[in-house]
Amino acid sequence: MRDDILAPSHVVDIGRVADVDHFDTSGPTLRFGALAKMADVAEDPALRADYPALAESLRLAASQQLRNTATIGGNVLQRTRCPYYRDGTSACNKRAPGSGCSAIDGVNRDHAVLGGSESCAAVYPGDLGVALIAFDAQGELASATGPRTLRFADLHRDVADRPDRETNLQPGEITAVTVPASPTGRRSAYVKVRDRASYAFAVASTAVVLEIEGGVVTAARVGLGGVATRPWRSPVAEAELVGRPLTPESTRAAGQAAFATAVPRRDNAVKTALEPRVVERACLLAHSRGESR
Repeated sequence: MRDDILAPSHVVDIGRVADVDHFDTSGPTLRFGALAKMADVAEDPALRADYPALAESLRLAASQQLRNTATIGGNVLQRTRCPYYRDGTSACNKRAPGSGCSAIDGVNRDHAVLGGSESCAAVYPGDLGVALIAFDAQGELASATGPRTLRFADLHRDVADRPDRETNLQPGEITAVTVPASPTGRRSAYVKVRDRASYAFAVASTAVVLEIEGGVVTAARVGLGGVATRPWRSPVAEAELVGRPLTPESTRAAGQAAFATAVPRRDNAVKTALEPRVVERACLLAHSRGESR
């Protein structure tokens, strides 16, 4: 709006909507109201102790000043940071459907290597969404047609046909995000690599949740960020981990499997080399947390 990329006819203050700014980490389901502040949720003692990947994805996002005012719902639904979308003049199918995508043949170092198409290569910019997809989160939605729930994995759309439609939401629907409570949340981690130590978007990030019994991985969930057009769950990386002891070799194989179908462009092949190492770091960090308890 500030750059005149969007020009809504009305702006509605939803800050006083009842019961949408609360969050609860004590019940059988973790519930984060859409208007709950990121900073408040990130510093919740139960979340930091029992679901470290969620807390880390919040603490590593933006600056402290922004986290003090930014909301859970706003963070999850933030628009693309693609410079071609935001400059207002370049060809961009998100901003002007049918105009083309300047990133395909332009400067695309920060663009997606997973999930992109000839229509769009803009990367999903958020951190929390990457952790939420690894925790099998759901969205609580409400509109004039009544309440409904939606798997977080189904919240964001692929970019192939309509890059201008980023989610499967109707206007104004999201009221909360929920996560099933589980003791396996303790064995989780979120690792983010960026160009500077703070206040920067991910070049590559990974959220990992592990279940390990008798030294063998029995279940794994891997979310990837900074490399895809939406929060990206990697079943192939998970399959590489399950049924094996967690070792540097198995985690390295998982990271490499996650990018077997990646399509790097002229400037962003570095992501296909960097992200597998981030997957390895996140897996080993999550494993060490479980061992220390």
